[in-house]
Amino acid sequence: MWLLRFFNSSLGTKLLMSLTGLFLCTFLLVHLVGNIQLFFPDEGQKFNVYAKFMTTNPIIKFTSYGLYATFLLHALKGILIWLYNKKARGGSYAVGSTPDTQHKFAAYNMATLGIVIFAFLGLHMAQFWFRMHFLEMPMAEYDGEKYKNLYAIVSEAFAQEWVVGVYLISLLALSLHLLHGFASAFQTLGINHKKYTPVIKVLGSTFAILVPLAFAAMPVFFYLKTMGVF
Repeated sequence: MWLLRFFNSSLGTKLLMSLTGLFLCTFLLVHLVGNIQLFFPDEGQKFNVYAKFMTTNPIIKFTSYGLYATFLLHALKGILIWLYNKKARGGSYAVGSTPDTQHKFAAYNMATLGIVIFAFLGLHMAQFWFRMHFLEMPMAEYDGEKYKNLYAIVSEAFAQEWVVGVYLISLLALSLHLLHGFASAFQTLGINHKKYTPVIKVLGSTFAILVPLAFAAMPVFFYLKTMGVF
């Protein structure tokens, strides 16, 4: 099939990486908006109600399978690009022209950063997704309806210093990965114009800093809460 051959080619692989990467950026925003409810001073009611909706709505459940496939495809294609570039140019992952100084570290360590993120994702899924779906959970009750108390699990996890440390390091890796990957995705898609490229770079840098920073605020907030700061 010509489409399969195209996406297995060097150009097709880079294009697929760009499309899946931008899709995952969209997911990060959606996930962030949902998780912001962790900060509400209601002992987790809004977050637990939201979590139940996200895990029981059939449309969202179906979409989640596509999300899992996208994660795996992005990781697999990233490894293929790294292997190809290592053979061709001695290990560079970067797509397109040589990056500027600000993005150089991220560009030449995309594979390493990706591995750290993938390992972190495994930990994150084991701590929350797997436990919520397959293990016994504490329960909460609101207006006569019972909910799995994922908020309590989040509080328990982020009371541990090593968990907070792993999350912060992993989110730093995510920030660096996005720092190069966001702008690179648009470049691969051919959106490279003197009028738009500077805007895309600023937007990409802003996204790469603020989104991971917002996620990082969550473990820090809960850890400080257990210390009695809040």
